[in-house]
Amino acid sequence: MKNKELIIGLVIGLLASIIGLIATLIIFGKGNSITDSLDIAINNGVLTKLVSMGAILNLGAFFLFLKRKQDLRARGVLIATIVVALITIIIRFV
Repeated sequence: MKNKELIIGLVIGLLASIIGLIATLIIFGKGNSITDSLDIAINNGVLTKLVSMGAILNLGAFFLFLKRKQDLRARGVLIATIVVALITIIIRFV
């Protein structure tokens, strides 16, 4: 039962990061579509910045779960944020 709540938080954290990335591509993207904006971000070397901005939505999910006293889900969101940060670091330096 505990692992299920943690996994739910992890999935919600990863989905929030993906939705946040898409939102930042829509808002700050210079292309005609999301894929064009993604290609431009990769070519200009700003993808890691956009991924980091997309992870801001995890703050809302994290504090929502804390307010509802769902600590394991909040922990899952925190783990998802750490995973996104590690992926961002790997993309940046590789």
